[in-house]
Amino acid sequence: MNPFTSIPKVAWKKAGLLGSLYVAQFLPIAFFLQTLPAFMRQQGMSVEAIGLTSLLGLPWMLKFLWSPLVDHYPLLRLGHYKSWILVMQGLMIVVLVLCGFLNLTTQFWLLLATMLLVVMFASTQDIAVDALAVGLLTPQERGMGNAIQGGGNYLGAILGGGLLLVLLDSLGWQGGLLVMAGCIAVLMLPVWLHQERRAIPESPIPASEQHPTITYVSLFTSFCRRSNMGRWLLLLLVYNMGTSMTNTMFRPLLVDIGLSLSQIGWMYGMAAYSAGLLGALVAGVLIKPLGRVRSLLFFTLLLAGANTLHFLPAWGFTNWSVLYGVSTLFNFVYGMTSVALSTIMMDNTRLKTAGTDYTLQTTILFVGSLIAAGISGFLVTAIGYSGVFIISGAITLVNAIIVAKTDFKHVERAT
Repeated sequence: MNPFTSIPKVAWKKAGLLGSLYVAQFLPIAFFLQTLPAFMRQQGMSVEAIGLTSLLGLPWMLKFLWSPLVDHYPLLRLGHYKSWILVMQGLMIVVLVLCGFLNLTTQFWLLLATMLLVVMFASTQDIAVDALAVGLLTPQERGMGNAIQGGGNYLGAILGGGLLLVLLDSLGWQGGLLVMAGCIAVLMLPVWLHQERRAIPESPIPASEQHPTITYVSLFTSFCRRSNMGRWLLLLLVYNMGTSMTNTMFRPLLVDIGLSLSQIGWMYGMAAYSAGLLGALVAGVLIKPLGRVRSLLFFTLLLAGANTLHFLPAWGFTNWSVLYGVSTLFNFVYGMTSVALSTIMMDNTRLKTAGTDYTLQTTILFVGSLIAAGISGFLVTAIGYSGVFIISGAITLVNAIIVAKTDFKHVERAT
C-alpha cells in the first residue's frame, strides 16, 4: 500500500501552495546573499563592495516593524494575506527584470538599491505567508507544514544558490535574472488559485487594555507578556548563534584549503542543501510520533555534534569524504531543527495577529544569528577555525539544556 494515498487531497493542496510560496520568496534571497558574492568576485569586484551585499539582509531583520500592517490591512479584495503575497511577488518580478538591465560594475549603487527592494518585498511576503500558514494548518498538520516550509526554503536555496550560479556562466547576468523572474511568475499560480478563508478570533489584547485603536507597541508587548514567553524568547535569541558562526566561517575555510568556487557551489549549493531539504522532510514525519519538545531536544543535541565536527577540516582532514560528510550532515540536522523550532513558533502564534507574532519570533532568531556572524571572523583571528567550531558546538549544547528546562505546557496543549 502506498503511504501517500492516505494523505487527504486537501493536505496535498496545502503542501503545494505553501511549498511554492516558500520557494518563490527564498529563491532571490539565496541568489543575492549566496550566489551574488561569488559572481561579483569573478567579475573582479573588490571585497569591500562584496561586503556591502550583507546590507541586503536588513529587511529580513527589520520586517517585524511593518508586520502589524500586513496583519491589519489587506491590499486588495482577493483575500487578506493572499493580496499581500500576490502584490509582493508581482513587485519582485518587476524589479528583478529591472536588475537584469543594470550593469553590475558601473551601476553598482543603483543595483544595490533595487536588490534591497527585492529583499524587502520577499521579507514582506514572508510575513504574509507565515500568517497564511498559521491559519491554514491545523495543530496536527503543523509539523509536516513546517517541513514543507523548510523544504521550500532549501529548494529555493538550491535553485538560487546553486543552479543560478551555474546558469550565470552560460546565460550571463541578464539571462540569469530573467530566468529567476520567470520562475517566480510561474510560482504565483498556486496562490492565485487559492481561496483564502480568514477566521477572526477574539482579540489577543486583554479587554482591560483595549482602546478604540490598539497601539502599535501593545501588539508586541502583549505577546511578550504571555506565560512562559521569557525563556522561549531567550532560547530564540541564542539558538542559531552557534550555527551562524559555523555557516559564516566554513566557506572561508574551504577557500583557504584550496577549493574553487564551483567546487564549493556543488558541495553547498547542491549536495548540502539537498541534504537539508531531506532533513526537513524527515523531521516533518518524526515530529508527530516524537512530539514537539522531544523532537527539538533530540535534534538540538544532534546539531551540537554536527557543529563540532567542522573542526575536522580545520585540523587538516580535507579529503572529499570528510568535507561532503561534514557539510551534508550539518545541513541535514539543521533542516530538522528548523522544522521543530518553526512548529513551536507557530504554536506560540495567535491567529488574529499571526503575521506580527510569528515575525517577531523569527526576528529575534535572526538578530542572534547576525550578532554571532558578526563576531565570528574576529574569533577566527583570535583562536582559529577549530576553536570557533568547538565553541559553536558548545553553544548549541547549551541550547539543548535551555530546551530541557523550558516549560512547554502550552505547546503540549496545542497538539
